Amino acid sequence: MKYESTRGGSKDVFSAEAIKTGIAPDGGLYVPKEKVSVDLKFIEGIVNDTYQERAKKILSLFLSDYTYEELSECIDSAYGDNFSSAEITPVVKLNDQLHVLELWHGPTCAFKDIALQILPHLMVKAIKKTGEKSEIVILVATSGDTGKAALDGFADVDGTRIIVFFPDKGVSEIQKLQMVTQEGKNTYAAAVKGNFDDTQNGVKRIFTDDTVINCLNQNGMKFSSANSINWGRLVPQIVYYFSAYADLIKKEVIKIGDKINFVVPTGNFGNILAAWYAYDMGLPVNRLICASNENNVLTDFIIKGVYDRRRDFFRTLSPSMDILISSNLERLLYEMNGRDSEMIRSWMRDLSEKGIYSVDYETKERIRKVFWGDSSTDAETIASIKSVYEDCGYLLDTHTAVAVDVYDKYMIYTSDMTQTVIVSTASPFKFNSSVAKALFGDEADEKDEFELLELLSERTGWNIPDGLKNLDKKEILHNTVCEKDEMRKTVIKILGI
Repeated sequence: MKYESTRGGSKDVFSAEAIKTGIAPDGGLYVPKEKVSVDLKFIEGIVNDTYQERAKKILSLFLSDYTYEELSECIDSAYGDNFSSAEITPVVKLNDQLHVLELWHGPTCAFKDIALQILPHLMVKAIKKTGEKSEIVILVATSGDTGKAALDGFADVDGTRIIVFFPDKGVSEIQKLQMVTQEGKNTYAAAVKGNFDDTQNGVKRIFTDDTVINCLNQNGMKFSSANSINWGRLVPQIVYYFSAYADLIKKEVIKIGDKINFVVPTGNFGNILAAWYAYDMGLPVNRLICASNENNVLTDFIIKGVYDRRRDFFRTLSPSMDILISSNLERLLYEMNGRDSEMIRSWMRDLSEKGIYSVDYETKERIRKVFWGDSSTDAETIASIKSVYEDCGYLLDTHTAVAVDVYDKYMIYTSDMTQTVIVSTASPFKFNSSVAKALFGDEADEKDEFELLELLSERTGWNIPDGLKNLDKKEILHNTVCEKDEMRKTVIKILGI
């Protein structure tokens, strides 16, 4: 299996090279050159498998230049006792029609762990397989969860260094503490005075800055990425959509071949894009429901076919979705427009220079056939947390609450009774201030983040995840704060080149 760039200006590569490089040299994103398809017999064959066995069967279809033994080593190393659930991504029933896919049982309590616990293992093997002698510098922009998950995954991994930029005051206090207390001789975290789009754009510019690239080369280094622009980050996420479907069959909720819906809270479009790849492979999916917060650029795009980032940016209670430039949408557009790289270059140029682009009618209709989108306000998010807990005794984090609220709107609009899976992206304890406010009102205002952890646990009976305990007692190891136009200088200073 080879991979090509969405912008058509780079040579085709095998998956190891795509994972090692991260972003294509022409600024595009790598996608599989060939369509991967499975049938119902394949799906039936994974129903009684463990998560690890399911991952081996699915990833082997995309990462064909890795041997089965190499993939097994990566998967078995990634998914084990570091997850609090033996199922890795368990499916929990809310009611007869609605289920929650919990993706937050990893070490950093967020869905990014599913990919970022395996990516370092894939990366190390990619370095060896491609004969790479340079040290790999992982450069990351995060809206909250990716940062800690990447830092944790790459900490002390030989042959790598990792630099994470996050928006100052644009992540939760717990997310920030998870990053700035990260140990590891090769880990660095820096706050950027700006929002996530400023941070992400800064990282993208550094990736294509010839002066910086040449400087790295002279010092025996090369850039790569742990963001979902890296195919090695995206492809492991496909697995849990198949796993959720298999679990519903195993629980006798559905029969093989029945279609289901997935509701995905998303900002950068990577998580829901993985769902689309699962659908494209043959997973029986009815609709992919894209849930946004007040930064609803994706909602408007799905409805109108116009992507317009020229709008107010809102800091919301679901900060990991506070994004106006959804990088992974480029991959979907490429797949939906007949793989026309010239058109992709034109749309991405318009986005960069004008802040807006419009897709053609055929592409828009292909997207609308599968995707449905809507958004939620902070008030609606809080209301969803409260109502689900009161009705079901189940705790939602703010991002999952957005998904539940959007699903309610979908039901009002469509009356679709298809079995549906809400994709839950973070532990409710990771956003405890908002969750406690929803449940306990003004009482939550009187306590700090760590008192709220205890309050939530005591009142609900839910256990505080190990990864969030005693964060306030850890030493702050990363104090760097920079202006958005100083990110390049910060990278050079950190690397000492």
